[in-house]
Amino acid sequence: MASPSRPRQRIKVTPASTAGNYDQDDDDHVHAVYQSPNSRSALERVLDTPKASAAMVGVLTAIAFALRFYKINQPDQVVFDEVHFGKFASFYITREYYFDVHPPFAKLLFGLAGWFVGFDGHFTFENIGDSYTDNHVPYVGMRALPAILGSLTVPVVYAIMKETGYSTIIAAFSACIILFDNAHIAQSRLILLDATLVFFMSLTVYSYVRFRKLRYWEFTVEWWSWLIATGFFMACTWGAKVNGILTVATIGIAVLVDLWDILDHKKGFTMEHFWKHFMARAVGLIVVPFIIYLSFFYVHFAVLTRSGTGDSFMSPAFQETLIGNELLMNSQELRYFDVVTMKHKDTKVYLHSHPDRYPLQYDDGRISSQGQQVTGYGHDDINNHWQIIPTKALPEAGRGRVVRHEDVIQLLHISTQTLLLTHDVASPLMPTNQEFTTWPKDDHSRHNDTLFYLNIIDADSEDPWKSKSSYFRLVHGPTRVSMWTHSKQLPEWAFKQQEINGNKNPTEKTATWFVDQVISTESPEGLSAEQVPKEPKKISFFRKFAELQLLMLQHNAGLTSSHPYASGPINWPFLISGISFWTENDAQKQIYLIGNIVGWWTCVIALSIYVGIMGADLLARRRGIEPIPEAARGRLWNSAGFFLLIWAIHYLPFFLMSRQLFIHHYLPSHLASALLAGSVLSFILSDTVNYPISIVGRWTKLRKSEYADLGMKGPVVVGVFTFILFLMFVYMAPLTYGTPGLDGETVNAKRLLSSWTLHFAAKETAEVS
Repeated sequence: MASPSRPRQRIKVTPASTAGNYDQDDDDHVHAVYQSPNSRSALERVLDTPKASAAMVGVLTAIAFALRFYKINQPDQVVFDEVHFGKFASFYITREYYFDVHPPFAKLLFGLAGWFVGFDGHFTFENIGDSYTDNHVPYVGMRALPAILGSLTVPVVYAIMKETGYSTIIAAFSACIILFDNAHIAQSRLILLDATLVFFMSLTVYSYVRFRKLRYWEFTVEWWSWLIATGFFMACTWGAKVNGILTVATIGIAVLVDLWDILDHKKGFTMEHFWKHFMARAVGLIVVPFIIYLSFFYVHFAVLTRSGTGDSFMSPAFQETLIGNELLMNSQELRYFDVVTMKHKDTKVYLHSHPDRYPLQYDDGRISSQGQQVTGYGHDDINNHWQIIPTKALPEAGRGRVVRHEDVIQLLHISTQTLLLTHDVASPLMPTNQEFTTWPKDDHSRHNDTLFYLNIIDADSEDPWKSKSSYFRLVHGPTRVSMWTHSKQLPEWAFKQQEINGNKNPTEKTATWFVDQVISTESPEGLSAEQVPKEPKKISFFRKFAELQLLMLQHNAGLTSSHPYASGPINWPFLISGISFWTENDAQKQIYLIGNIVGWWTCVIALSIYVGIMGADLLARRRGIEPIPEAARGRLWNSAGFFLLIWAIHYLPFFLMSRQLFIHHYLPSHLASALLAGSVLSFILSDTVNYPISIVGRWTKLRKSEYADLGMKGPVVVGVFTFILFLMFVYMAPLTYGTPGLDGETVNAKRLLSSWTLHFAAKETAEVS
C-alpha cells in the first residue's frame, strides 16, 4: 500500500524544469548523511520494513471488512435515510426522474449495485421499518457497496500517514481510530452517502500527498498522473454529496499556498515557469474535475428519461423532455375566450372569487373597497373558472386567436360575470400590497384597472400561452404589481381562504402561476378526450445542468425545518448527541448513530495539543528560542498543518449554515482529526521523524536525513490505546448493529452521556429513605 520510509539513493534524472533552488521545504529528500536507519531500535527497524507494512495493511483491512460486513443483513428493514437513497437507486432502475439536493454520483453507484444484484426497482422504500425480506429486495448487495468503500477507507488512512513520513505504528494508530469507530461503521453498513463521500475524500488527500512528494519531478508522467488522480477523486467526492465541495475548497487552498511559494522570486524561477505550473494545476484540478462532475449529470439525465416524482421541481421546458410527463401529454395552446382554471405554482391554490365582499373595515382599522373577494382556494370549484378576454381585434379564425407572451388581457370571472381588477387599495393582510377584486364587465369606467400583461417565464416574443407547461406572471398594466399569494389565511369573513394581492415587484419569483385546466375552448381541435403520446422535446444538456444546480442550491439552503435529532456543529466533536436510525419495539432493538467516545475525545485532545504546541513554538521563536528540532517543526507545520486545514475546512463552514445539520456531517472532519492525532502522538513520543520524504530529483537541495525511532514506547502506547478503543467499540456495538435487543437497565448503562436520546431506557426511580 504505502511506501515505507527508507534511504533513497540520489539518482540522475532529466527534470522537466530548469532549475535552481526550486523548493526549500522542510520535507525535501536527500541521501542519508546524518543518521543511519540501522541505528534505530530493532523493533522500529522491523516495523519499518515493506513486509511489516504490508502485513499491517492486510490485518487492518481484513478487520475493517469483518466489522463492516458483520450481520449486514440486520436489520432486514428500511433504516433512516435509506427511505431516500434506496428510493433514488430504484428510480435509476425504473428510469423515473427524481429530484434531490445532492449530486448523483453515489446514488448512481447504488443504482448500479442494485441492478447488478437483480433489484427490479419496484420496492418504494416508503417508510422506515418496511421489510426488505417480505418484498424480496436484494438489499444486502446494495448495502455491500458502502461497506466495501468504508472498509477500504481504513487502509487509505494508513497510506496517507505513511506517505507523509510517519512510522508504521503511528499510521496504524490513525487507521485504528477509523477502524473501530462506531459512527463510521454504522454509516458504512447502510444505503447512505457518507461512506462514499469519506472514501473518495481520503483518496483525494492521498493523491495530493503523492503529487506533492513529486514536486522535484515536475511535469513527468508520474507527476501528471497523481495531479490528475487528485482532480478525479476530488470530483468523485463532490459528486457523492453536496458538502464534498469542501474537499474541493481544501485542495484549492493548498494549491494556492503551493503556487504562492513557487511565485517567490527567491526561488529563482521565471514567470513563465510559474505560469506553466499554474496552467498544469488549472487543467488537473479545475478542468478535469469539472468534466468528471459534468459526466455524472450527463449519465443522470441519460438514465432518468421517464416522468417521475421530481417533475414538479423542474421548469416546464425540462418536464417536457420526460416521457409520459403530464405537461408533455396534456399541454395545449390557449386561445382567446377559452375558459380556464389557474393555480399558484408554489401553494397550488386556484385563483378564486365568489360574490361575498371585503368588510368595510379590517381589524386594524383600515378601510377596504368593499369589492368582491378574490382569494386562493385549494379545491376544484366552479368559482375557479375564468375566461380569457382579448383587448385587441382578432381574426375570425386561425392562429391569430392564440394568446401569446406579453399580450394584454382581461380575465372574466364566469360565475359573477365580473372582470379581475387591482387598484391602489391596501390588501387585507399586507398593507404594503394591493387589493385584488373584480368589476362588472359592462361598466367600462375602470377599464384600465382590468388590464394585465401576460408575462410567460423564459418565453420569447410571440411564444404561445399553453396550459400546464407555461408558467406565467400576471402583471397589472397601470400599477405594475404582480398577482401574488402566500400561505397565510384570511379571517372567517373570507372562509379562511388564501389572500390574493398585488406584489409591487413585477418580477417576483414566487408570483408564478400556471393554467391547470381548460374548461372550454374555441380551438378547432377542441378538448382532447384521451391522451395522445407525444415525442419528448429536447433541450441542451447544459441548460438542464444549470437549472438543476440552481435548484439543488436553493433547496439545500431551504432545509431549515426542525428535526428531533438535528444538532449544532459545536456539539459534534464531543459526541453530545447522536441520531436514532431505527428501532424495533418488540425486541427492543435500535440503531443509534454515535461515534466511539474514546477515539473522538482523543482527537479533540490532539487538536488542542497541536494548537498549544504550535502557539508555544511561535512565542518561543519570537524570543530567539528553538524548542523544537527543525525537522520535527517542518513535519508539524507541513503534514500536520495540512491535516488541520482539512479538518477546519470540512467543519467550520457548518457554523455559517442555517439548514438542518446532523452529526454525520462531521465524519470527514473526524477522519482529518484522526490523521492529526497521529501526527501529535508521533511528536509526543519522539522528536525524531522520517525526514525528508519527497522523491529526490536532480536539482534537490541536499539536506541531512533523519529516521523516526519511537522505540518500544510507540507500540506499547498504541497497543494499549487500541485495546481500550476496541473495548469501547464492543461495548457500544449493540447500538451500532441494532442487535441484540437491550433491556432498559442495559440501555441506561450504554447511555454514556445524559444528552444521548436512546430508546427503551428504564425509568430511573429515586430511593426513598
